[in-house]
Amino acid sequence: MSRAALLVLADGRFPAGGHAHSGGAEPAVKAGRIRDARDLAEFCRGRLHTTGLTSAALAAAAALGLDPLELDEAADARTPSPALRATARKLGRQLMRAARSTWPSTELDALAAARPRGAHQPIVLGLAARSAGLGPEDAAHCAAYETVSGPATAAVRLLSLDPFEATAVLARLAPELDQVAERAARAARDGIDALPAASAPLLDITAEAHAAWPVRLFAS
Repeated sequence: MSRAALLVLADGRFPAGGHAHSGGAEPAVKAGRIRDARDLAEFCRGRLHTTGLTSAALAAAAALGLDPLELDEAADARTPSPALRATARKLGRQLMRAARSTWPSTELDALAAARPRGAHQPIVLGLAARSAGLGPEDAAHCAAYETVSGPATAAVRLLSLDPFEATAVLARLAPELDQVAERAARAARDGIDALPAASAPLLDITAEAHAAWPVRLFAS
């Protein structure tokens, strides 16, 4: 197992397309729900314990070796918003390109062939982690971190928020990130039916509205 591989996979500069997505932060800023670092912290905390937990468990399950096609169907069932399903598959397709170039594997090739329009991003993330020699806990940590780092980075651009404040938000969430990742990895070991399905209805609603905006800074 290579900890360096985990750093590469979690690096915001890894060419997986995440920089173009706000994780729901853009509509939250426009609605006045994120105005400062304190609001950002609450937004990220809520996202972490709902969609973050679900994504981390799916990624952990894929890294553990569970059937990625069944996991992809499970991800669909846990994503009621058509806009978010489309985003997850687009990000999955972009991540797949980067992962196959970085850690080539027959498992990634098989999933890419079965889902040419893209599998859900957490499934691809977990399979990329597996191909890199990482375990389910590593994949869960990576997925959980992405859940909050995207909105934090977006808030810097959307609010001209001090980058030091945004980074402090992530640092203070670290213990909860660990807890969510550990819970997700435990659930993955109990099989697909045991995976959490925590939801954030407001994120689903705002994602649908955001997708219809004629002008926006982020793709989602």
